[in-house]
Amino acid sequence: MSIVTIAAAGIVAVLMAVQLKSAKGEYGIYVVLAAGLFIFFYGAMKLAGILEALEKIESYIRIGRPYLEALLKMIGITYVTEFAAGMCRDAGYGSLGNQIEIFGKLSILALSMPILLALFGTLEQFLR
Repeated sequence: MSIVTIAAAGIVAVLMAVQLKSAKGEYGIYVVLAAGLFIFFYGAMKLAGILEALEKIESYIRIGRPYLEALLKMIGITYVTEFAAGMCRDAGYGSLGNQIEIFGKLSILALSMPILLALFGTLEQFLR
């Protein structure tokens, strides 16, 4: 499936949701949620290509596997956070979406701390 197909599915879902919103508002949310989950899981399947690219990068520059795993986790956290926050906003719960985004940012910060500490350790060795 291409981006054009995914975009068309999203537009069709939105048009259906707008039509259903006048009759039963909650059905529109369900249609958008179903389309969002479809796109979300399709995007998750694309992660295999990203994993292959990261393994290739690892072979070229000999970067530690834990660093690449952390990078992949950060990408996953970002993807899930944006999806959940967007769904909350679409349902009219923007403040909950903002809280999800804040938690996602804090999770990425916590995940990146060991990498940042290793970077500072390397810089300290170079400066000596």
